[in-house]
Amino acid sequence: MDPIVEVVALVLGFVGWVMLGVCLPNRYWRTSTVDGNVITTSTIYENLWMSCATDSTGVHNCREFPSLLALSGYIQASRALMITAIVLGTFGLFAALIGVQCSKAGGENYVLKGRIAGTAGVFFILQGVCTMVAVSWYAFNITQDFFDPFYPGIRYEIGEALYIGWCSAVLAIAGGSCLTCSCKIGTEEKYPLPYQGRGTVYSGVAPTRSVAASTYGRNAYV
Repeated sequence: MDPIVEVVALVLGFVGWVMLGVCLPNRYWRTSTVDGNVITTSTIYENLWMSCATDSTGVHNCREFPSLLALSGYIQASRALMITAIVLGTFGLFAALIGVQCSKAGGENYVLKGRIAGTAGVFFILQGVCTMVAVSWYAFNITQDFFDPFYPGIRYEIGEALYIGWCSAVLAIAGGSCLTCSCKIGTEEKYPLPYQGRGTVYSGVAPTRSVAASTYGRNAYV
C-alpha cells in the first residue's frame, strides 16, 4: 500500500472525527422561526441535549431536557449512536497512528502494521455508519413532521449540525475504506532463502578427455 494513501486516509479519518466532535454539542440540529412583530419574533433551535429560544433582541434562553426516558425514541438512539461513533473514532485514530507505514510505532513488522491499519479502517467505517444513521434518522423525523398536515407541534427545519454530521460520516467512511485496503492479512514476510544447488557433488580426479568420450558413447547408445 502506498504510504501517501495511508496518510491521506489518516487525515480524512481525523478530520471526520473532529467534525463529529463539532456536530455533537452543536445547538442547531433543528431550527424553527416564529414570526411576529419586532419583539415577539423568535427562533427556536434544539439538539440532542437541550432546547433554546432567541428573540429579535438577541436574548436567548436554553433548558436541558428534563428526563431521558421522556424523550422520543429516535433522540435516545441518536445520542447512543453519536457517543458510540466518537468512541469508535478514537480507537480508530490511535490504531491508525500505529498502523501506517510512516509511523515508527509498532516496529518494522509491516504485516502486523498492515493488520492494525486495517482494523483502524474498520473503526473509522463503523464511526461513519453510526454517524450517518443517527443524523439521517434525526433528519427523517424533522421532514416527516414538517410535511405532515396534521402535525400540531412546531415545524422544525434541518439545522447546520446535521450537514456537519453528514460530512463527517462521508469523510470517516472514505478514510476507513482506504485504510482497510492496506490490510495485509494472510501475507507472510519474505526472507531470502539460502541457495541450494541441484544434483550431488562428488569429489575426485577429473577424467581425461578420452575416457570421458568413451563413457559418453556407451551411455548414449546402450
